[in-house]
Amino acid sequence: MHIMEGYLPAAQCAAWGAASAPFFVQGVRKARALLAEKRSAALLLGAAGGYCFVMSALKLPSVAGSSSHPTGIGLGAMLFGPWVMVLVGAIVLLFQALLLGHGGISTLGANAFSMAIVGALVGWGTYRLLRRVGAPLWLAAFAGAALSDLATYVTTSLQLAIAFPDQASGLAGAFAKFLGIFAITQLPLAIGEGVLTALIMLYLVKHSRRELTEIGILAPEAGGS
Repeated sequence: MHIMEGYLPAAQCAAWGAASAPFFVQGVRKARALLAEKRSAALLLGAAGGYCFVMSALKLPSVAGSSSHPTGIGLGAMLFGPWVMVLVGAIVLLFQALLLGHGGISTLGANAFSMAIVGALVGWGTYRLLRRVGAPLWLAAFAGAALSDLATYVTTSLQLAIAFPDQASGLAGAFAKFLGIFAITQLPLAIGEGVLTALIMLYLVKHSRRELTEIGILAPEAGGS
């Protein structure tokens, strides 16, 4: 997903950055409110950020100018909601660009839009919907993480298709080609991330249920499996 430095036209980099900016502002507000009201959430939030950093740093070569990897954004979104993870995901991507050379500064807005924004919203929304209709915790966590991962790559495929439409089939054709190439690596990665996230959620609820409920990260009914 990390679209590399200089790979997107400057105008599109600016457009994705502008589209992402309101989400970042909301993320800062939500993170400040969370830490002001629930200081005990800081440690777990830091762990969620570290998990996201490690998972999204495990990249495999994919489409030219990009890569495939787990995102790790779904777990934090399920625990803290999407807005906080928008900010965390953007910070993770910034540090990866600066320290690891994954992605770029000019493409930060595009990368953040696909992973930190779309990924967080889809992961959180899937998890909440499935829990609301009575799905077990492990299934909701699995689906939330897996679909968060896949939604990130669908968005990246669209971004690349906009930048490089196919000469014969246009935007739609390029979008289909990018999706097809990403699917080879991303489908198994999404399934693996879903399984790992489900196991982590079950572990947290089993061993830290009281603490999670006290700080409001998990609703009381989310303790079941």
